[in-house]
Amino acid sequence: MKKYIIKTIIIALVALSSCDEDFLTVYPTDSQQAGGPATEGAIRANLAGTYQILLFDSYANFQFNSIVLMSDLRSDDIFKGGGDAGDQGQLYRLSLLDATPTELPEGLWDIYYSGLARANNAIIACENAVDVDEDLLNEFKAEAHFLRAYFTHWLWKFWGNIPYYQEPLDEPYMATQYDADEIYEFIIADLDYAIEDDKLPMRRTPQDDGKASKAAAMMLKARVVLYQDDDTRFSEVLDDMAKIISSNQYQLMDDFGSIWVREGEFSDESIFEVNHKSLGKDWGAAWTGYGTNLPRFISPNELDGVDLLSGSDEFSGGWGFGPVRPEVLDIYDNDDTRLAASINQFEEGTYTERFQDTGYFMAKYAARKNYSDAPWTPDLNFENNLRIFRYAETILVAAELLIRGYTGTETLPSAEDLLFEVRDRANVGDLAATMENLKEERRREFLGEGLRFWDLVRWGDANILTEDIPEFSHTRTWEPYKKYLPLPDSEILKTRGHGEFELEQNPGY
Repeated sequence: MKKYIIKTIIIALVALSSCDEDFLTVYPTDSQQAGGPATEGAIRANLAGTYQILLFDSYANFQFNSIVLMSDLRSDDIFKGGGDAGDQGQLYRLSLLDATPTELPEGLWDIYYSGLARANNAIIACENAVDVDEDLLNEFKAEAHFLRAYFTHWLWKFWGNIPYYQEPLDEPYMATQYDADEIYEFIIADLDYAIEDDKLPMRRTPQDDGKASKAAAMMLKARVVLYQDDDTRFSEVLDDMAKIISSNQYQLMDDFGSIWVREGEFSDESIFEVNHKSLGKDWGAAWTGYGTNLPRFISPNELDGVDLLSGSDEFSGGWGFGPVRPEVLDIYDNDDTRLAASINQFEEGTYTERFQDTGYFMAKYAARKNYSDAPWTPDLNFENNLRIFRYAETILVAAELLIRGYTGTETLPSAEDLLFEVRDRANVGDLAATMENLKEERRREFLGEGLRFWDLVRWGDANILTEDIPEFSHTRTWEPYKKYLPLPDSEILKTRGHGEFELEQNPGY
């Protein structure tokens, strides 16, 4: 069932301005002049407009930008696929670790800067609140800081050294470029603010599913701290994981496959997810609607067959992007229930083979029949919710930090018990609590969820991404500077001649 947050966003659209190609432009609401007094309704409208940006990462600004796919394309789990090498050629270059300043997933830049601008507006509205209950206002502030951290952390991960601002900008709407370590501190400050003093509930009630919670802020902080490899904060993160676990407000679903269908939305395992609705997106409208294109994008072309791994006939066809590499099946035990829930296999002849076809496709967000009933443009309007943080990640983050020898002040089960909890749900046996085993467990658990590449980078294991696989037209070389993408040339050109605001390209490009 689609939740309250969607209704709030639809109402807020009346008040909120649309996005624009000028990523640093600030868009105040009609009901609140920039910097002026803000009622509770104005603050809610600003927040709803900020949440709305979460709905755009599969298609916005006339580009396909799914954050899950954009992350996994640089991993060792999937190929680019699609019609041919030139079909979404910027994604092929991304998969080959060969992005250029003019060929890269530039839509992500537009999306997340739009999110940053809207989050700033929401925070400013909170600072100018009139006649708003103090506890409610603190909750609003925490949500806005979480969302700003969320959008900024993706810009930071993809580009590292980026322009950043927290106040409204005057013409020419440009901001100072900071290095990646400085951006990290901005993100952490926002997350610490969202987490402290119980401004947010540990888990949302069903009415407010889709809104940020304290657990969501803790999980984002865990991802950011681990990616930065900031060991000065590992104990804090471990304590955060312990608090989520001891709250007893989340638990693993018994059936791993049940997480990914509509009945599994906002399950007891869900800490934060994007609430898509089969409505509103259209090819000619770059910043509208509530659906997702990801299911159509990653499903086999012209499908008319049964999934051989699950025996299900519920899946429908798509465009054949992101085929799963054949060797990935070998990471699962035969009885591992995550295999059939994570990977689809269809018999030869039941679909049209496309570029880099392997016969295997990502299943969690696959196109399912009757999941897109939009009156127009169904390809862009699947209702599959994007699961951003799951309780399984809480458990495995805690296990990893314990294995690495870190301690906190909160009580936790042993790393072995935590690892077993995840594996027991998957119907596989116990496993020694080693880093090697932990790494493979994360790969099995989160296949297709956009975590693998970032894990390889933060562990220092990205050298395995150097590959030569001619049978799949896939040859690439990893270099440490490729952790970041090149800044878009279009953005650098905008700043030329503007002195202190001139953007410097990332090293290596």
